[in-house]
Amino acid sequence: MGSMARLLPDSRSASASASWTSSLSSDLATAAATAATATSSSAMPLAAPFPGLGVPLSDADLRTTAYEVLVAASRATVGRPLIYIPQSAPSSASARSTSSTSTSTSSSSSSSGLQRSRTSTAASKVKRSLGLSPSASSKAGTEAPRRPETVMELVRVNLRVTEQADSRIRRGLLRIAAGQLGRRAESMILPLEFLQRSKASDFPDPHEYEAWQFRNLKLLEAGLLVHPLIPLSKSDIYAQTLREIISRAYDKSLKTEKNLESMQELSSAVKSLAGRSLGGISDECHWADGFPFNLHIYQMLVEACFDCENGTVVDEIDEVMGLLKKTWVILGINQMLHNLCFTWALFNHFATSDQVDMELLSAAENQLSVVVKDAKTTEDPDYCDILISILSSITGWTEKRLLAYHETFNASNIVSMQGIVAIGVSAAKILLEDISQKYPGKRKQKTDVVRGKIETYIRSSLRTAFAQRMDEADSKRSSRNPVPVLAILAKDISDLASKEKNIYSPILKKWHPLASGVAVTTLHSCFGNELKQFMVGRTKFTPDTAQVLNAADKLEKNLVNIAVEDFLDSDDGGKSLIRQMPPYEAENAISALVKGWMKERVDKLKEWVDQSLQQETWNPKANRQSFAPSSMEMLRMVDEILDAFFQLPISMHSTLISDLTAGLDGILQYYVSKAKACHGTESTATPQLPHLTRCDVGSKLFKKKEKPHALLNRGSQVGSSTGKSEGCDLSELCVQINTFHYIRTEVENLKKKAKKCLRNSELSQDGIGTTDGMNIKFELSQASCQDGIRQLCDATAHKVVFSYLSHVLLDMLYVGGAASNRVEPLLRELHSTLGVISGIMRNEPRDHLITALMKASFDGFLLVLLAGGPTRAFTLQDAQIIENDFRALRGLYLANGDGLPHELVDKASSEVKSVLPLLRTDTESLIQRFKQVITERQGSPTKSSFPKPPRVPAQWSANDPNTILRVLCYRYDEAATKFLKKTYKFPKKL
Repeated sequence: MGSMARLLPDSRSASASASWTSSLSSDLATAAATAATATSSSAMPLAAPFPGLGVPLSDADLRTTAYEVLVAASRATVGRPLIYIPQSAPSSASARSTSSTSTSTSSSSSSSGLQRSRTSTAASKVKRSLGLSPSASSKAGTEAPRRPETVMELVRVNLRVTEQADSRIRRGLLRIAAGQLGRRAESMILPLEFLQRSKASDFPDPHEYEAWQFRNLKLLEAGLLVHPLIPLSKSDIYAQTLREIISRAYDKSLKTEKNLESMQELSSAVKSLAGRSLGGISDECHWADGFPFNLHIYQMLVEACFDCENGTVVDEIDEVMGLLKKTWVILGINQMLHNLCFTWALFNHFATSDQVDMELLSAAENQLSVVVKDAKTTEDPDYCDILISILSSITGWTEKRLLAYHETFNASNIVSMQGIVAIGVSAAKILLEDISQKYPGKRKQKTDVVRGKIETYIRSSLRTAFAQRMDEADSKRSSRNPVPVLAILAKDISDLASKEKNIYSPILKKWHPLASGVAVTTLHSCFGNELKQFMVGRTKFTPDTAQVLNAADKLEKNLVNIAVEDFLDSDDGGKSLIRQMPPYEAENAISALVKGWMKERVDKLKEWVDQSLQQETWNPKANRQSFAPSSMEMLRMVDEILDAFFQLPISMHSTLISDLTAGLDGILQYYVSKAKACHGTESTATPQLPHLTRCDVGSKLFKKKEKPHALLNRGSQVGSSTGKSEGCDLSELCVQINTFHYIRTEVENLKKKAKKCLRNSELSQDGIGTTDGMNIKFELSQASCQDGIRQLCDATAHKVVFSYLSHVLLDMLYVGGAASNRVEPLLRELHSTLGVISGIMRNEPRDHLITALMKASFDGFLLVLLAGGPTRAFTLQDAQIIENDFRALRGLYLANGDGLPHELVDKASSEVKSVLPLLRTDTESLIQRFKQVITERQGSPTKSSFPKPPRVPAQWSANDPNTILRVLCYRYDEAATKFLKKTYKFPKKL
């Protein structure tokens, strides 16, 4: 009877909890439905930590089995009676009295954890070790909700075992104990014992009884055939027998009377299989300690540590743990396996709590640290397999969230991220470091596991976030918002980088000091790939391209700034990450596209110049200003190009303006050069001088019967031609000079405009106008205009004097004598020419041309006096006539104060003035002066002759021997003729 008494439960406790459990059943059903709904929507549990059983056992089957093992183990290890009182017992006064007596007896003798009151629970050691705070029910003065009054009752409720099932289990154990007094639980095969001791009458429904039979048969199949502790040989007769019995039972209900042959056959096979031992003699039965069957059962038992309503760790965790330990011998569990299962359960309950119970997360993290220590102390391959299985389940859940933490975490749940990262990297570290040390072949290379994991989380999450931002950017673009997608994306990615830096990186820096740097390099790479694809085939500048490149440049600068801040704490200055950020070179790309844009317009303008100059007529009547219409149109086009340049949506105007102005400057220079070339190069050299002769004194200079046209045809032998030469007429040349002057003036205006636009551009970008215009130059075109004006003025003046007016200058002036053909015809022609010039030209260019004409006419006047040929000869008396004529020529340009300045005219006439005195000097004095000058310059003469002076002097002057010699050649005087004949043998005629 003593052994039987140990099986009897506390009748007081059973009766006291009867009404509570009755009301609890409906509450549990409602709570379960609510939890299921919540779990399906947001709370995702971890993946199953163990391999499947291969036997169709449900979670409910395993929970019931776990509870059976727990009650059996507790019955065998505690000295407290565990009785069975059916719910149908009469509520008579005697029954109540008996129950009361039993209750009072048990109350006075009980201090066991199995029957410990929840309200007497002291501060839990397990909770303290996990970092959990005590619950409200254990705090003084706090009224707790109505709960099971014993730990075993609490376990039953948390394992969702009904009172009817509990009664049936206890009744079965009572029968087992009655037949096997003093037998330990680990020496019993519970499924077999239950099959032998239970009856169909114990169940309210035949189908329930049949299902119960099948469950126990499936337990035997799982524990002895599919997952035995000791592997079976293929020829094991007992295994074959058990399979056949179970197969027959599925087809036909099993008769479980103990004395039946079929039951004896089943019992013999089961006991033989369960009695196999690893070594030595033992009465233990191994039916529930094979992997992973034992862990599936134990994982259900661990659920007893958590409140079935809210998933929190129960206050009685210490007592529950004590109960669980009693099952270890049956299930083949030890402390390290328990630590693994409990870690998984803690984290799984956090996961199914919508990740809001931070205490569970912290407890899981603390418990995982215990697993870390365990993993370092064992090399058991079976433990390592289980460790891998459980940690893989944990890391699978954490990585699913951490690989896309931008989707997982926000302001409402960011507090959980640190704990989840801690568990994720710790689990990964165990898997990749500790286990790989035991299995070297599984580890490819030595790396920093933690940093590697964090980098993986960052890169994966940001790539996912980047892809989402791309989709969002694409949806933002519309007709109302025509901004390019990549420009929108660049702004969004900049915001994403700031969010990463401010929210996520501070958490991740605990494990990776360069978390921000890794993040921005990832974003930089993602955007860089999109930018490369965008730029493929884009060779022309467009507003969209500019917007994208400007946005990319701004984004890159933001990312680099974040990276640089992060790299300050780096050992290598972040060089390894910087190498992962090849620059976008957006500015270079913009520069190249804009330069292409410039070149395209400059080239088109050059083509236009070529076509326009071919059609240009240089007509002075084309417009009021008398310059070429093509120049006006060209400058208008240049102005438009400048306007278009400053309207380009770029921030590099100050950098690129020099390239643009250089191109435009080259076009303006090209126009000037091309315009000059249109009419050929005009020579401004002095006409070829005739050979020197001496006068034929005593003869007539020309015959009276010769007609004027004969004089013209004979000419002066100075290299002149009659009439106009080929090429432009005077008015066209004047228009050309005007045009060059107009271009030069407008170029100055272009420079001023460009500087103003550049200042405005800088002010609009950064509010500071710093340009001084040093990059805005039109030096080539301005110099070309200046040279062109000078060259054209000189060429035009020589053309007028030595070509247009040669008939009155070279062919007529002083021919046959100074008195007969004086300067008046020349003055009339020059006056007419000045009228034409003044009618076409204004101000500065007109004065330039008139000055050049004045110098050319003075040169022509001297040429007539000193190289006029044999048709000219002068006496001393002619000197006054010539001086008067030259005075009149000077007066033409002075125009009584309305012409050129006196200083300018005096300077131009200085050469003529230095020669005129020689004409009034007598012959002997001229000869003596010539001998003196030639001796000083070229040495002493020989006995027979003097050295001949240079033919063409650099400048005519009274001190030049060539000038003096020429005056003697044209002196109508016998002494001069004799001297020239004796000294140089000059002929009288050519």
